[in-house]
Amino acid sequence: MGDDVAALLLALAEENAELRAQLAAAQDMLMETAIDAGHLHARIEAIQSERDSWRAEAERLAKPRAGAG
Repeated sequence: MGDDVAALLLALAEENAELRAQLAAAQDMLMETAIDAGHLHARIEAIQSERDSWRAEAERLAKPRAGAG
């Protein structure tokens, strides 16, 4: 193997290692984002449930009572 081929293979191996490291970092960030999104989704559902409870209570209180008036 000539020196040029060896140098090219070494450069490709280094670039491959760098790209693998970048991919691993991107995968870590993606996993963290997915976890955060899951937590946010659960919080939104809890807030919507609380909102629905408040809305139902407001509607119940807004209805005229039977026999009143």
